[in-house]
Amino acid sequence: QVQLVESGGGLVQAGGSLRLSCAASGGRVSMYTMGWFRQAPGKEREFVTRITGSGGSTYYADSVKGRFTISRDNAKNTVYLQMNSLKPEDTAVYYCAAAPGWAFTTTPSGYNYWGQGTQVTVSS
Repeated sequence: QVQLVESGGGLVQAGGSLRLSCAASGGRVSMYTMGWFRQAPGKEREFVTRITGSGGSTYYADSVKGRFTISRDNAKNTVYLQMNSLKPEDTAVYYCAAAPGWAFTTTPSGYNYWGQGTQVTVSS
């Protein structure tokens, strides 16, 4: 059973940056496809980015491409989401999730394990 704990959320002004962390236990992040999703009030959970376990291939939603970067530190068993040039529309609860390492999925149903989420608020 993989446990995921997100941290690093907070309040930031538009144009600012934040780095989210997702610390894993009970499994190695290098063996899973690790994804970041977000959910704004009244909206469905949406895909942000993912990095595959095998090969470390990354993929981003168009809305964050060029601004957000996902990375993985195998030694710390942690996945990061570096968010730059933040916009008010990036405001949401951000969730870390894990799927089988071979998965290229971008849908929430493809992920087996979820963290509790961390709030990101971007003020204009």
